[in-house]
Amino acid sequence: MDESLVRGAHKIVIVGGGAAGLELASALGRRARKDASIEITLVDASPTHIWKPLLHEVAAGILDTTEALEYLSQARWRYFNFRLGTMECLDREKKEIVLSPTLNEEGEELISHRSFSHDTLVIAVGSVSNSFGIRGVEKHCQFLDNARQAFKFQKHLIQTFMRIYSRRPSNGKGMSIAIIGAGATGVELAAELHNVTRQFAIHGLDENKTGEAVKISLIEAADRLLPALPDRLSGATARQLGELGIQLMLGRRVVEVTESGVMIEGGEKVPADIKVWAAGIKGPDWLCSLDGLQINLVQQPMVEETLQTTRDENIFAIGDCAACAWAGHEGNVPPRAQAAHQQAILLSKSLVDRVKGKALKSYRYKDYGSLVSLGKYSTVGNLMGSVSVGGFIARVFYLSLYKMHQIEVHGYFKTAMLTLATRLRKTATSHIKLH
Repeated sequence: MDESLVRGAHKIVIVGGGAAGLELASALGRRARKDASIEITLVDASPTHIWKPLLHEVAAGILDTTEALEYLSQARWRYFNFRLGTMECLDREKKEIVLSPTLNEEGEELISHRSFSHDTLVIAVGSVSNSFGIRGVEKHCQFLDNARQAFKFQKHLIQTFMRIYSRRPSNGKGMSIAIIGAGATGVELAAELHNVTRQFAIHGLDENKTGEAVKISLIEAADRLLPALPDRLSGATARQLGELGIQLMLGRRVVEVTESGVMIEGGEKVPADIKVWAAGIKGPDWLCSLDGLQINLVQQPMVEETLQTTRDENIFAIGDCAACAWAGHEGNVPPRAQAAHQQAILLSKSLVDRVKGKALKSYRYKDYGSLVSLGKYSTVGNLMGSVSVGGFIARVFYLSLYKMHQIEVHGYFKTAMLTLATRLRKTATSHIKLH
């Protein structure tokens, strides 16, 4: 029996309410309702949750904003505590985390520094974009690491479109968008933006309605896009994007980003009114100062097969922020939603077993394949690492990934009701957000 039970409930603090953290908190909360030996607290910097693989749809303005989940509401229905804030530091000896002050939009302090004790800490803060130290990226690029950045991008997209197309008669210049990184995020965003910028003209944002297409460039250092997919599917996706008029610039390494465009190694310049960085990920910078935890080169805490960090058995890490070796393969488990889902399910059982003094289970990643959506145009991917799929079947599997997340968070009945409500709402509202 865990010695913390002598003092009362075993305190499990989960930092990060993304796919992994929210699913874990919801699963443990259901157990805590019937088991007073555990107390669950979820900490996140945002009051709401949006599934990260949908952020490109938020950025393009096609996702219904009612998809956002309120953490406080979820905490009530799933019997855990929610605390708003950003983790600032960790004291392993005291088993305590400190949260930074919470500020409003004007910079005024709403909530001061706070500290929370724990018996078990789970770090599930996801990942952020890795700029690789390239000059100008942080200053001139848009990012899609969280919902706040996605909403900011969507507003910037509309304002830039309106500004350029209202002036076009005098300068003859159309809008150009450069997306750096041709992984799943970059490819999906390119396809959605192709559709959405044409919807802008249909809805009257292009006052002159000349029909001139927005130029979208997809820049990638590797010689092909979508390295997670087989060559055949990567090639098929490239052909589809080409048919949409999206310029593919493969084998181009970005060396600098300026206000007016993207500089390529060798002196080539890609003019761009909007620059989006979608090339590479890393753990948030503050993970590097977590009281001696072992961190890899991309700032991820390194974990054992049990998902415990290598230097502290009371601290776990899951999701994109964790460096977990992929058994039987070279390298680590890839940063995918399915990995986060699997880890959350395993840990929800393991932590309860741990409190009861039972041995922890080992995590084995099961690769069910990769799927990439090109919006209304197509969906491609492979299942179980070998079966190639496309079209309607691939779309069904792609949508099922989100439904699995919703079921884990809400349960079957509420997920069904939310799905029905979303479909009914779309029949009476615009397909894209225009403000």
